[in-house]
Amino acid sequence: MRISARADYAVRAVLELAVRQESGPVKAEVIATVQEIPHKFLEGILGDLRRGGLVTSRRGGSGGYQLAHAPAEITVADVIRTVDGPIVSVRGERPTGLTYTGSAEPLLPLWIALRANVRRILEGVTIADLAADALPDPVKELAAEPAAWENP
Repeated sequence: MRISARADYAVRAVLELAVRQESGPVKAEVIATVQEIPHKFLEGILGDLRRGGLVTSRRGGSGGYQLAHAPAEITVADVIRTVDGPIVSVRGERPTGLTYTGSAEPLLPLWIALRANVRRILEGVTIADLAADALPDPVKELAAEPAAWENP
């Protein structure tokens, strides 16, 4: 699985909105500067997040972007799906839409299991978890494994 720059920037932008939610709408320029995201790229991402119902926007001098839901109601998976589509795909298709024959038949349950594992993690972490620096224990345990930090 590969996390695109678009998905990474989207999660960072939503997280920035979460930690600033008490101060009202946040301008895209502020998010871009603080998170070091190219402003034009961020504008497109914020548009996708708005159309996907995760953020709202308001024009004008006191305008900007805000979360459309409480941070505890938005998962990392929600953000990634909104800007990139399905979380795990094989050749651009969802694994459930694939068929294999012969010696390749065992690939399908492998791709399905991979998708289930990725979904379990990304659907189990909310923006509130990230904002509070409080990842769920199973995620912390996986990240604490020394092999997780190695690049084979």
